[in-house]
Parts: sequence; C-alpha cells; structure tokens
Amino acid sequence: MTAVQTTTTASLLDVSPVIPVVVVEDVENAVPLAQALLAGGIGIIEVTLRSQAAIGAITAIAREVPEMLIGAGTVCSEQQAEASAAAGARFLVSPGSTDRLLDGFERVGLPFLAGCATPSDMMRLIERGITEAKLFPATVVGGTSLLKAVGGPLPQLRFCPTGGVTPQTAPEFLALPNVGCVGGTWLTPKSSVKEGDWEHITSLAAATQGLRPTA
Repeated sequence: MTAVQTTTTASLLDVSPVIPVVVVEDVENAVPLAQALLAGGIGIIEVTLRSQAAIGAITAIAREVPEMLIGAGTVCSEQQAEASAAAGARFLVSPGSTDRLLDGFERVGLPFLAGCATPSDMMRLIERGITEAKLFPATVVGGTSLLKAVGGPLPQLRFCPTGGVTPQTAPEFLALPNVGCVGGTWLTPKSSVKEGDWEHITSLAAATQGLRPTA
C-alpha cells in the first residue's frame, strides 16, 4: 500500500469510513497494531494522548509504518499539539474547541478535527473558516438526529462523529450527507492488543470497508 498523502482537513474524512481511536499503553504494541489495521485496509489511526506511551507510540508508527496516516487525539493544548507534531503526527483531533486551542492548532499548522457538540460550537468553527469537525460525544449529544437537524441551517459543515459509535450504528451515520467518516474504538479491543491478536484486529479493520452505504 502506498503512503497516504493528505494536506487538508477535508481529506482526513475521506481516507477511511472509520478512524480507529486508540489508547496505546505499551509503545511496543504501537507498530504491530498499526500494521494490523493497515493489513485490513485502514490507512489512518488516531492515537489518543490518554497514556504516557502515546507520544512514543506516535513516534514509532511515524518512523516504522510510514504508510499509515498517524494522528494525535485528545489534544487539549497548543503544547500537546506541538509535542505531537514533533513526534511525527500528521493531524490533530480535539474533544472540544476553544479560541485559544484553535489559535494554537493554526500556529502548529497540521490538519485538525476540532471537537464540537452544539450549534453554537459549530457556528464558532464556521466563523473561523473551519468546515470539517469532530462531533463529540456523538451519541450523547444527539447522534444522527442532531446531524440531520443541523444539516439544513449549517450545510457547509462535514463531520466525523465519535463517541458511542458502533459497527451496528456506523452505517446510519455514514449514510448522512454531512458525515465523512466516524471515529471508533471497537477496532482495537484491549484484550486483542494485550494478547497480540493482530489477526483479529485486521479482520475488524477489513469489516469496516462494507460500512459505508453505496449509492
């Protein structure tokens, strides 16, 4: 598989129907995990900054699996954005958005998906010229009902809903015109990662290719 090239936030939403959202507890698992997802046809991964191993995992994946589009998630400050970029992250994801954080993201210069949960959040992003975002926590704030409701008044926005999305509900999200992809944690079960069951993760990744409805 050739390396994924992306320079815009919009293209992040088109790489895969699902962006795996991963917590890496052991740096040694980072590379085989990324390779397992890649073998299943997923060329993008979000490593969340929820563990002390996260930055090391991003560094390892960026260095040893260049075909994988590696991003940092749960980025809540400009300092974390800078550290992620220095480690080799090629995009950033945040759970929410403040003007201070967005200013920091723009200074760092990587593509990013800023989190939003309400129409006011969404309008703040639009005012800054941002039209691609993460809806979080998706199922808590209204899920597909919310996305359908904001599609009329805010048609310029396109989303990656994350938080509570499952293999069963993902097609409902992906069928909406303002959804580019979804974020999911189900692709990397903790038990499979702990046991090194990379074949299981590859099979879960391969199954995502059928989630996006066809016209």
